Amino acid sequence: MSFFIGPIRIDDPVLLAPMSGVSDLPFRRLVKSFGAGLVFSEMIASRPSIEQYRGSPKASRDYADEFPMAVQLAGCEPDIMAEAARIHESRGAAIIDINFGCPVKKVVTNFAGSALMRDEKLATEIMATVVKAVKVPVTVKMRLGWDENSMNAPRLAKIAQDVGIQMVTVHGRTRNQLYNGAANWDAIRSVKDAITLPLIVNGDITNAAKADEALNLSGADGVMIGRGTYGKPWLVRQIMDHVKNKKILPDPTLQERANIIQKHYDALLSHYGVHNGNQIARKHIGWYVGGLPGADDMRGRINRMDDPVYVKSELQTYFDGMLDYAQAA
Repeated sequence: MSFFIGPIRIDDPVLLAPMSGVSDLPFRRLVKSFGAGLVFSEMIASRPSIEQYRGSPKASRDYADEFPMAVQLAGCEPDIMAEAARIHESRGAAIIDINFGCPVKKVVTNFAGSALMRDEKLATEIMATVVKAVKVPVTVKMRLGWDENSMNAPRLAKIAQDVGIQMVTVHGRTRNQLYNGAANWDAIRSVKDAITLPLIVNGDITNAAKADEALNLSGADGVMIGRGTYGKPWLVRQIMDHVKNKKILPDPTLQERANIIQKHYDALLSHYGVHNGNQIARKHIGWYVGGLPGADDMRGRINRMDDPVYVKSELQTYFDGMLDYAQAA
């Protein structure tokens, strides 16, 4: 199930979604280590990213060592988004992705994200301007539409293809649904019928069986995983193995899970520094151990710890106890 995004060949059709506060560098690298075909940055607001770059261009980190990696941009001003795209291209982004899908109120009230699906003229201008501004492929992520009475994803996807967009991702909900109800993968089939570009299905894909169902119903060329990877970065490997071999790999053992957590924790500290890294790690640790016996008490203790030495010791003690319990059972 390989496909091309412009000249970039994607052999593994399982992609990591752009997720604010989650798909940062440490998480992207971790998910990439499990074989994700492509990873996306967190959503980046175009104007602030330009101002940050102008203020300190040498401090801006390159993306080249994550190749291929896509940077997702949000905004509503074509020229500003084009300038931001050029900046991120210069920093090594292999792909620029345009956000027409974010349903969050503070984004849509600024006429960005999924609000742009209500203004096809402006959406078209943004896509065409960004495509002309960069040499790397440009993709777009959208929803089915603003609401059930304006499900214009097929029409907007066809416009995207006509102006030079190289891949379309569709989340199977309207903006007004936010994340409520179930993603409608079957409705995405009409987008596939409207274009010849690679199409990616997104929304509610939390295990291998759901990935298979989403692909079958939508006719998509690949799946994009978002919230399903919370505490389960190995999910991409399980889904790929199922798609390719019709087998479902087991979850990591307790010891393997402990090692993954420690690796992720160390990466967060290295990237953000001790204080910020420790703060960010708390939500990830909570996701990793969710549903395990005694996890809530352990999380409560860790959330009161500021010293990484104590955090690591607490994690080790917890998983040692879990291993002893499993062996005795």
